[in-house]
Amino acid sequence: MTQFDVGIVGLGAMGSMAALELARRGRRVIGFDRFRPPHPFGSSHGKSRIIREAYFEHPQYVPLVQRAYERWATLEAECGRQLLLPTGGLMIGPPGGTLVTGARRSALEHGLSFEELPAAEVHSRYPMFQLNDGAVGLYEPRAGVLFPEAALEVTLQMAEAAGAELHFDEPVTAWSSGEGVTVRTQAGHWGVDRLILAAGAWMSGDIARTSLPLSVARQLLFWFGSADAAALGPERMPIFIWEWAPEEMFYGFPDLGDGVKVAIHHQGEVTDPGQVRRTVFPGEVDRLRAVVATRIPLLTGAPRQSAVCLYTNTPDGDFIIDKHPDEARVLVASPCSGHGFKFAPAIGEALADLVEGKPPRFDLAPFRLGRFQP
Repeated sequence: MTQFDVGIVGLGAMGSMAALELARRGRRVIGFDRFRPPHPFGSSHGKSRIIREAYFEHPQYVPLVQRAYERWATLEAECGRQLLLPTGGLMIGPPGGTLVTGARRSALEHGLSFEELPAAEVHSRYPMFQLNDGAVGLYEPRAGVLFPEAALEVTLQMAEAAGAELHFDEPVTAWSSGEGVTVRTQAGHWGVDRLILAAGAWMSGDIARTSLPLSVARQLLFWFGSADAAALGPERMPIFIWEWAPEEMFYGFPDLGDGVKVAIHHQGEVTDPGQVRRTVFPGEVDRLRAVVATRIPLLTGAPRQSAVCLYTNTPDGDFIIDKHPDEARVLVASPCSGHGFKFAPAIGEALADLVEGKPPRFDLAPFRLGRFQP
C-alpha cells in the first residue's frame, strides 16, 4: 500500500489550500474530492466571494484575514491571474446594530482604516443605495471581491505541479486508524500518516466519524440586471452587507458582467448535502426582491440568473479547526458557517503547521471542538 505523509478529504477552499501548502513543503500529499473542483455543488462557487477586513463577527478574525490578504496577493503573482478585485466595502445598518457595531469594534481594536458615514453621505457617494434615516454606512477601503472558481482552479493546478496526487470524482467512503491511517474509496485504499477532513457540507455525515454540531443550509444566490448597468460596475459600486432588520442581512456585489449578485445571509432551509434541491423556483426570490426594491431601486425585474450554495453552520457561527476527538493524527477543518472562503490561504497554512506539529501563527483556540461540550 502506497504511503503518503498527508491525506486530504475534500478539495474545496480549505482542502485545496492545505494541499498546495503541504506539497510545497515537500510532503507527499494525496487528496480526494467527490466531484471535480471547481464545481457548483458545495460552498466554493458562485462567481464571487466577499473579502473584508473590519470583521463584524468578531475581532479575532482580523489577523487571520490580514494574513489571507498577503497570501492571496502571493497566489495572484504566482499564477498571473486576478483572484482579488478591490472595490471597497460598505456595512449598512443602524449605528447600534450587530453589523455596524461589530465592524466598528474590529476596526477600532485593530487600528483599521474606516469611515462611518451618515445616510445622506452614503447616497452622495454611492447613489445606487437608498438608506432610511436610521441607517448609517461603515466604509472600509480594503474590501473587495474574490473569484472562487479561478482561485480553486489555480490552487489545484499548483498543488499538482508541486507533487500532490489529486483524485477527483472519487468520494472517500471511509477511513480507519491503526499503525497509520487508511483512506478508502471505491477505487482502492491508501495509507497516510496524517489526515485532514475538509469535506465542507459532507462533514455533517458519516465521514467525520464523530458527532459534529453541524447543520447544512441551502442558500440562494441571485443576479439582477439594471437599466443603468454602468452605474453599478466595480469602479462605482462597492461590495456591501446590509442589516435591514435586527440580525437579518443581505449582501451583494457590483456588476461584474453577469448583473448585480445579491443574497440573504443565512436563513436558508436545512438540507442534506446529498439531496439538495438544486432548482431555484420563481417564488423563492420574492422575499429578497421585496427587501432590495426600496434599497437598490436600480435593480429591476426578475433575476437573470440564480444558483444554490451551501452553508455548513456551527451553533455559534465560528469555524471548526481541531484534532479529531478520537484520533490525534486526524484534523477536522472547514465547517465555516458561510463566511470562510476569504480565509482559505491562511487556513491552509495553519493546517499545514498543525500537520507538521508547528504552532500556527494564529490562536486557533476559538475554533476547537471542546467549546461545544457541556
